[in-house]
Amino acid sequence: MTIRFDGQVALVTGAGAGLGRAYAIDLAQRGARVVVNDLGGNPFGEGEDRAPAQKVADEIKAMGGEAVANFDSVSSYDGGFNMVKTAIDTFGRLDVVICNAGILRDVAFHNMSEADWDAIFAVHAKGAFTVLRAAWPVFRQQGYGRVVLTTSSSGIYGQFGQANYGAAKTAMLGLMNVLKQEGVKYNVNVNTLAPVAGTRLTATVMPQEMVEKLKPEHVVPVVVYMVSNQCSDSGMVIEAGAGNFNRAAIVKGKGLQPGLDSVKDAEWVQANWPAITSLEGAVPMWRSGQTLEAFLADRQQA
Repeated sequence: MTIRFDGQVALVTGAGAGLGRAYAIDLAQRGARVVVNDLGGNPFGEGEDRAPAQKVADEIKAMGGEAVANFDSVSSYDGGFNMVKTAIDTFGRLDVVICNAGILRDVAFHNMSEADWDAIFAVHAKGAFTVLRAAWPVFRQQGYGRVVLTTSSSGIYGQFGQANYGAAKTAMLGLMNVLKQEGVKYNVNVNTLAPVAGTRLTATVMPQEMVEKLKPEHVVPVVVYMVSNQCSDSGMVIEAGAGNFNRAAIVKGKGLQPGLDSVKDAEWVQANWPAITSLEGAVPMWRSGQTLEAFLADRQQA
């Protein structure tokens, strides 16, 4: 079935180049009206330039699509509100939000400054909050919304020199895991992407040969599907890059359940450590105390 977004409006943050631009272009080609947001700063979060966002909006218009540029910073609460307001004022609705804006400030933890930490969290963690906090009432009122957050292998598995970035990107998993639950009643799906692509951001840490080979277009298909009304899944973490796609998940092992009859000591833990840490038979969870399988079964019966 062909995936279309006719009549829908999408907001893509950090859409002035790289992955964000690729998402915006593909969505527009499929009928979406697009709010192209980009502050236009450098990869380290410094400066601003209106040209990138405007250029992408003009590209979309030149190919017959509808788009409007927005130049607000995701790190500002007012900025997030203004992006959503731009969508509503210009197109009358908002259906899709892709939180893609990001910066890098890589440095070993013992050399990391407070500014390095705060700048990353302002864009990645707070930046997702400001946009979605403004979009959420719209989604609830209309009974529909699709969200894609952006995490990273640095947040899922870890990467040397990226304590700030990894921590902020892991925050996206926590945000998704709560919003997927709060969105169920209103047909709002929230999924998360862990992309690998050659962009001006990754060009600061990736060999030029890899930057040229890992085109953003290889990542676009899974994002477009996840923000479509054909995708019914929520709470998924998908890794995409170099033509490869897979799911990543936090799972819960069976462990041991000795109960409250007696207080165990550290020696008991030491003796049972292999069973406690075993992932044999581990399952993904929907929320605390409920497996994903149980949630899906309950939902099917509802």
